[in-house]
Amino acid sequence: MASARVRTWTGRLTGVLLAVAVGMSPASGQELEPRAYSPSPTGTTFLATTATRSTGDVLLDPAVPLTDVSARIGVFAVGAGHVFNVMGRSTLLLGAVPFAWCTAEGQIGEDRREATRRGLGDARVKVSMILAGFRAMKLPEFAKAPRRTIAGASLTVVPPTGQYDPVKLVNLGSHRWSFKPEAGVSIPYRRWTFDAYGGVWLFSDNTDYYPGTADRHQGPVLAAQTHVSYTLWRRAWLAANATWYSGGQVVVNGGPSGAPYSNSRLGATFALPLGRTQSLKFAYSTGAATRTGADFRIFTAGWQMLFF
Repeated sequence: MASARVRTWTGRLTGVLLAVAVGMSPASGQELEPRAYSPSPTGTTFLATTATRSTGDVLLDPAVPLTDVSARIGVFAVGAGHVFNVMGRSTLLLGAVPFAWCTAEGQIGEDRREATRRGLGDARVKVSMILAGFRAMKLPEFAKAPRRTIAGASLTVVPPTGQYDPVKLVNLGSHRWSFKPEAGVSIPYRRWTFDAYGGVWLFSDNTDYYPGTADRHQGPVLAAQTHVSYTLWRRAWLAANATWYSGGQVVVNGGPSGAPYSNSRLGATFALPLGRTQSLKFAYSTGAATRTGADFRIFTAGWQMLFF
């Protein structure tokens, strides 16, 4: 019975580590994405790479027989996107594939355990559409269009494409499907832009959970983001970011429900243009209040190129 309890609790820890290890953390809701619904001219293609470094502790329920849990995670991701005209609406399709490496360690009773993994994480596909405030435009018309308040919606899908071995407790892939419908609004005012988004992460079950015969179910995670950004000069901007997420209780084999997330994060983002078609982006975030889950310091550097 004690062994089964340790397996269940360590499984909950693994769920947290998996979410962050793929760099886009669907289970933890830690993403901070300012200007996610900013419009682009129809026909624009994006190519991007990002490098992310996450370090910190994992806070667990006091009843869990795991203590002093920490992780160091690196992710390199390659992505691409394209803007389409769909029934007169500007629609963006994005895809990204991450390569991750993770070292997690913690105390189980008197034993200190460590696990290291390296390989592909779960891919991500996102489609977003501007529903009000902006219609699809080609580049010449787009360049002359005034800024307006925009309302949009998106759907993110995370398929189980990452490295996964059911007999290993720590994996880079989650071995399940994840979906996030979201709605957002972006309000420009002079050099300022105010963003607010709300969505929910939904998860299929992992029926090959450790040690390969368990069923892992996770409840929905509610997530909200707010951002305030200021345009320094053309295509250069600085943003202050905040997010809150709650829910996501984990049940293994129909057992007792794990503690829910109820956490918040703060961060900042700086975008720097490199000529007409390239830009760099730097972001940092840290936990503001973490009751259960990953309390990470996350730094990201990215490069993007546009093709019109």
